[in-house]
Amino acid sequence: MSHSAFTSADGVWQQLSLAPGALVGDPAPMADASIVVEAGTIAWVGAGAQLPERYRDMPRFDGGGALVTPGLIDCHTHLVYGGQRANEFAMRLAGASYEAIAAAGGGIVSSVRATRDADEDSLFEQASARLAQLLQEGVCAIEIKSGYGLSLAHERKQLRVARRLGEAFGVTVRTTFLGAHALPPEFAGRSADYIELVCREMMPALAAEGLIDAVDVFCERIAFSLTETACVFEAARSLGLPVKLHAEQLSDMGGAALAARFGALSCDHIEHLSAEGIAAMRESGTVAVLLPGAYYTLRDSHLPPIAALRAAGVPMAVSTDHNPGTSPALSLLLMVNMACTLFRLTVPEALAGVTRNAALALGIGDTHGAIGVGRPANFVLWNLRDAAELAYWFGQRPLRLAVRQGRIAVGSLA
Repeated sequence: MSHSAFTSADGVWQQLSLAPGALVGDPAPMADASIVVEAGTIAWVGAGAQLPERYRDMPRFDGGGALVTPGLIDCHTHLVYGGQRANEFAMRLAGASYEAIAAAGGGIVSSVRATRDADEDSLFEQASARLAQLLQEGVCAIEIKSGYGLSLAHERKQLRVARRLGEAFGVTVRTTFLGAHALPPEFAGRSADYIELVCREMMPALAAEGLIDAVDVFCERIAFSLTETACVFEAARSLGLPVKLHAEQLSDMGGAALAARFGALSCDHIEHLSAEGIAAMRESGTVAVLLPGAYYTLRDSHLPPIAALRAAGVPMAVSTDHNPGTSPALSLLLMVNMACTLFRLTVPEALAGVTRNAALALGIGDTHGAIGVGRPANFVLWNLRDAAELAYWFGQRPLRLAVRQGRIAVGSLA
């Protein structure tokens, strides 16, 4: 699959129903709207009756009154890996904890073994099948983390696959280096030595190759400490790379406050986020990324502090956290439903969580997450009449057509 397989979306998209919040700076819905796409970019948006004369001779695309939203954004995934971990799902059902599975040689390290054993083409093939599932639900931008290689050669392999996926599918891919995801077996008992390798060898080499858009750390009692996290963040800062953090998933480590001091794009999971962490995130503009798939799979009962985040005005994003161990989810719309039902987000909050706020979490808020003049043409037509239906239905794929990077990438107008 390549860009050449897609159809240009240049022209006037008319008879559309823009969802609330779809337009930059305009939360109101708009019926009988038109969107003009020129050279893959949105050139004009407004009521169909007000279409400027200069666009009237362009090709027309009849939206038939379809609901239109910005392209969806999956802002936290671990999409590239080898193998699967269904056995761990069964172990958890039998009573094993996340920590117990990791201590027994399972967890992240088991995916590391499978990823190291797979060549680049095999990883690309496996990840392509997963990505195709997400794109069928209107995803137009996605973050893909490394972190299942845990050596320079294998982290490079993961990140190269992520770049290939973006090129092959014509989708915006933001790569995140997660070398500090777990301690590889060959560094058992030597976490300081491994962090030195991450900071002094792996990160600079991969950044020089143009493979890193951001840097992440798993800061948790079964992973890396605050001190080790700060070392990684300092190295990222020296290379001019933004940071993100797996924070406060299993306990309150104080990671969110640390990440905020480094101006982190996002703190993700955050079930155990403290008031101090919320205040720090508010001051730094850091996005709270909610991952209901992992919460559900782990049968967690400690809810993220949604009301406190809402009161503080911290933007909340929603993502699949697709990974083989704790969130094998390939439906962002299901995560929208879960964010509403499990976390009690409102429908507008949940939809902002997979558009506008998800874009902020990836540092692409100027180009993605909303429909506006000058932005790349990334929008979705749905066989729906009410935006609430995107959160209401689950197990259904209501996508009619997706325009991605200025091309008709999924679906048909027929």
